[in-house]
Amino acid sequence: RAEKEIEALKKLVPPKCVCIRDGKSHQIYARDLVPGDLCILDIGDRIPADLRLIAVNDMTVDESSFTGETKPSMKTIAPVTFGSRQTTINDRKNVCFMGTHVLSGNAKGIVICTGEHSEFGKVFQMMQEEEAPKTPLQKSMDALGKQLSFYSLSIIGFIVIVGWLQGRHILEMFTIGVSLAVAAIPEGLPIVVTVTLALGVQRMAKREAIVKKLPIVETLGCVTVVCSDKTGTLTKNEMTVTNILTSDGQVAEVTGSGYNGDGDVLCNSQRVAYDSHPSIAKIIEVGSVCNNAEIVNSQLRGQPTEGALLAVALKMNLPHIREQFQREHEWPFTHENKWMAVQCIPKYNPNELRIYLKGAIEQVLKLCKRYMHHESPAPLTDDKIKEFIMDSNQMAAKGLRILAMATGPSLDDMIFVGMVGIIDPERPQVAQAVSQLKAGGVQVKMITGDAEKTAKAIASRLKIYESTDLSISGEDLDHMNASELDNAVSKATIFYRVSPKHKLTIVKTLQSQGHIVGMTGDGVNDAVALKAADIGIAMGQTGTDVCKEAADMILVKDDFYTIMSAIEEGKAIFHNIRNFVRFQLSTSIAALSLITLSTVFHFPNPLNAMQILWINIIMDGPPA
Repeated sequence: RAEKEIEALKKLVPPKCVCIRDGKSHQIYARDLVPGDLCILDIGDRIPADLRLIAVNDMTVDESSFTGETKPSMKTIAPVTFGSRQTTINDRKNVCFMGTHVLSGNAKGIVICTGEHSEFGKVFQMMQEEEAPKTPLQKSMDALGKQLSFYSLSIIGFIVIVGWLQGRHILEMFTIGVSLAVAAIPEGLPIVVTVTLALGVQRMAKREAIVKKLPIVETLGCVTVVCSDKTGTLTKNEMTVTNILTSDGQVAEVTGSGYNGDGDVLCNSQRVAYDSHPSIAKIIEVGSVCNNAEIVNSQLRGQPTEGALLAVALKMNLPHIREQFQREHEWPFTHENKWMAVQCIPKYNPNELRIYLKGAIEQVLKLCKRYMHHESPAPLTDDKIKEFIMDSNQMAAKGLRILAMATGPSLDDMIFVGMVGIIDPERPQVAQAVSQLKAGGVQVKMITGDAEKTAKAIASRLKIYESTDLSISGEDLDHMNASELDNAVSKATIFYRVSPKHKLTIVKTLQSQGHIVGMTGDGVNDAVALKAADIGIAMGQTGTDVCKEAADMILVKDDFYTIMSAIEEGKAIFHNIRNFVRFQLSTSIAALSLITLSTVFHFPNPLNAMQILWINIIMDGPPA
């Protein structure tokens, strides 16, 4: 298994990368990189090692499989200073981490850590050091074996000694003792357990859940706490526009998810077309033209936020709107400005110059002097600005990421046209599964690397989090002693901004409290916790190779609801095995009781050794 984990680690490392040595550009294998090498990164590249950036051109990196943060990380070369507070992975904007990949822009960086010394490598080291715990079935079988051996040998020893003291022949008593010892052990149990579990695995495979170890099927029936990663597990890790609000107050809802045209844009239950609602169409026009992403065969090339805007255009049958404009200039998004703009010339009117702008609403409104009101510009007053900010706050409270849109002839004369709300939508049937788990007495906790506001919004919609529940950050966990940690972990339902080490701490703490812990995840940052949990459940489609290797069960179609089927299967298997053990022990107890009573009361033995063994064969073999 360790070798497979290392193989999976190798898959995360790209075979080749561009490196500058002796002033010349070379394409070398990533495994040959050493600290101090200068690497060149471009759009689409998977980062070969931990790099300290020295030159950046509008670069964003997808770190979701590593940090759980769905929003791409905007990189910079500026030093990171946080005073006495320890920096987290999310804070290190001047470092790129091995295994993540470039969504946009380009950069140069110096290699600071490679292989097992990188942040990814540390996760793998933690995983290899972690021993997978015994399943409840294995623990129960161990305990049953010890108890059976102790009690049966004690009783048999008592029978042999009493019979010998009564003057019976020692060889006769020894033969009966050995026969009873054979009869007391349920030989059919291993067969029954193996066959029952194997049938359970087959039934789970039909429900598109791959179980890697037989005893794990039964473990699911005993789970008392399910800890779930958010990004890619409870949600799809596909940014989707769900709400559109125009500057003149029209509200539209967007159905469907993913980077495709499946779904509709609805305003007052009416389907929105390009010419039916010009105010809404103008927002989509700005979002599509001021955009560097591409959707090819439902696959996104570029930033998820920009992909979400293109998907809305597809839903409104505007797939080629960007082709109607010729781009002249681009102002890339920066942390200081928090907006992106493009200067275009419409191909149908070459004499007109337009600027399309999108970004954070506060920054966009600062650049606007007017707003679009029923297709004509109106002066943008302070009261109107406050109204727009209030609208955006109401949308943000639902966990939506707000993107404002504006257009105009120049950056000094922009017209605000509206805003969209974007979210990483939850997977279907997750809320139903959570409700059923809770109804069955299973606690559900969300563990995510995302921000508190987003985590609470998603958890509230999925019925994981109530307003009275506790939410704890990874930084809070670091400053807790053992008793505080015990108390906090048992009460909290959301853990946000957590690292792989924090996830492991949460799982271990719950196990120390006697809980049987199930952990679900899809990223490399979940791998350690997946291995440490009583049952680790990985996503089959979006899950990383290492995550699948660390897990005990893989959901082929990433359907969280499959866990419910698995729990039902686990409980059925548990009851079947328990009933068989009771049946087997009933024959053993009957034989031991009969011989014990006849010996104590000095009666002749009702069964000889051959008869005891015959009963054992009949009652153990065929029923099993």
